[in-house]
Amino acid sequence: MVFAKTSKAASRLSESIRTKKFNKTYLAVVNGTFKEKKGILENYLWKDEALNKSKVVEKTKKGSKLARLSYEVMAEEDNLTLVKIDLETGRHHQIRVQFAHINHSLYGDQKYGKGPMNTQIALWAYKISFKHPVKDEVMTFEALPEEFPILMKKER
Repeated sequence: MVFAKTSKAASRLSESIRTKKFNKTYLAVVNGTFKEKKGILENYLWKDEALNKSKVVEKTKKGSKLARLSYEVMAEEDNLTLVKIDLETGRHHQIRVQFAHINHSLYGDQKYGKGPMNTQIALWAYKISFKHPVKDEVMTFEALPEEFPILMKKER
């Protein structure tokens, strides 16, 4: 979470988000392993407001929006994979929907996949980068979970 000290800084930060100059990188533990260790997922998503759920649809469906992300496999263990994800778009439940669509649902995701009950979804926004609203420098902040994410299943 980022807070601005002044209204001018808040306006500049908001603009950087709107113009996609505010970058977030995610880590997720997904079910299964990948043949391709890097890739791009590109789909059209449609949000079902009544169910608060999104799904992959054809481009021609009214209200569908392009969703694009890139991923890289960081580690694999016991049929689970740790992936690093960079979003190019920010759609409703995008990461969860796109990985479930390719049969790699997020560990613990009951809404879009199968997994153990009463488990936190294994998804972390661990890194943010943005241009400081006053100084002309890029600020980067990282916060990792206390345990290496792929090992969290052993604690439960």
